[in-house]
Amino acid sequence: MRLEDAGTTVVLDPGALTDPAAVQGADAILITHEHFDHFEPSNLRAAAEANPDVLVWAPASVAAQLGSVDELAGRVRTAAHGDVLRAGNLDVHVYGEWHAPTHLDPIPNVGYLVGGRVFHPGDAFTVPEDPVGTLLLPTNAPWLKSVEVLDFAEAVGALGGFSIHDGLVNDIGLRVVDNILAATSKRTGVEYARLEVGAGVELGSES
Repeated sequence: MRLEDAGTTVVLDPGALTDPAAVQGADAILITHEHFDHFEPSNLRAAAEANPDVLVWAPASVAAQLGSVDELAGRVRTAAHGDVLRAGNLDVHVYGEWHAPTHLDPIPNVGYLVGGRVFHPGDAFTVPEDPVGTLLLPTNAPWLKSVEVLDFAEAVGALGGFSIHDGLVNDIGLRVVDNILAATSKRTGVEYARLEVGAGVELGSES
């Protein structure tokens, strides 16, 4: 996910499935956790080569893995629950500590509320203490059920949102994702939609 606001470009979780071009020109990169689909060191190297001033925030477990990446020397910061980061012209609040339970060993996970508007939870159901304009809503993963998608969206109470974490499903599976989003919209009374890869949308001032 790439966010642009107030002259600042923030990229979240450019993992192994991400188009490397997504990190070009990023001022800040936010990593939620260490799984391959969220964290790919080569993408971070590319971002640093394109912008030597880029900063990377991540949980301590991820930051430790980046300690030997020369291109990122002095550019990696640790993010933990309760932190308030400054990414260019935007404040970023950090929430959560752990990945949702799955078949793998527990790992740290943090979510980011960017600019007080857009919340990316990573692979977790963390509910921020602050209001959320736009929720980036995970809709497909080994660690979630469709009813949990609806419950999470309702608990966050955002003004709307978009599907994330649906890159592993084919066209048939995306129909299911769209059905889940429709049910989420009905449950919450606000719009949840799915963007095609590479598509963009302009959010209103309250979104």
